[in-house]
Amino acid sequence: MTRTVTGKHYASLLYETEQAVPEPLKDIDATNVVGLDMGLTHLAIDSSGRKVANPRFIKQAQKNLKRKQQALSRKKKGSAKRAKARMLVAKAHERVANARNDFQHKLSRQIVDDNQAVVVETLKIKNMMRNAKLAKHIGDASWYALITKLDYKAKEQGKHLVKIDTWFASSKICHACQHKMEKMPFDVRSWDCPACHTHHDRDINAALNIKNQGILKLKAEGLSVSAHRGLRKSGISPVAA
Repeated sequence: MTRTVTGKHYASLLYETEQAVPEPLKDIDATNVVGLDMGLTHLAIDSSGRKVANPRFIKQAQKNLKRKQQALSRKKKGSAKRAKARMLVAKAHERVANARNDFQHKLSRQIVDDNQAVVVETLKIKNMMRNAKLAKHIGDASWYALITKLDYKAKEQGKHLVKIDTWFASSKICHACQHKMEKMPFDVRSWDCPACHTHHDRDINAALNIKNQGILKLKAEGLSVSAHRGLRKSGISPVAA
């Protein structure tokens, strides 16, 4: 039993069922493998070209949070009014966390249901949080929580979550010919490959490279990844922000 700062109680129950955990898929259709590039403007960009907007829950609630925090700061320490104001601040933060959690559950469910394998980068989020200008936005995006949801949902269905190397230069490599650019400043959002002249959307190109690296890793683990086109759900609308 746990109790939140807003007074809500949650109980966790552990029980056994006769339902067996499915064996991990050994034969995978490459068309049912998706690469995901995480971002701030868009929370997730996949290798099919779909971009999921970043809901920015903290930004949406910023005025309300600021107003309640200011009201709290004006209350006398130790007073009943201060305790009430503190509770209002906690409830506002809880609503933000619940909205983010609900969004990520729906998004991760959709991604896992539509694919046999999901490929992501191994993000050094602690290092990224050292950037004072981006720390709040990275925390709000909560990539780690999204990847965690993808991971256990995939395992529940015998599917795969593949994490590729942190240092793989997904944004610098042309997915068409594998030419690697020496530099790729963050403000460059599209570019033309000097070797094969393919025009790239930076994020979609990165997602395609992530997918290709994931396929290589799956094969290295002894799994069969075929190139034929298999059945795939279509007509799925992006999750609303």
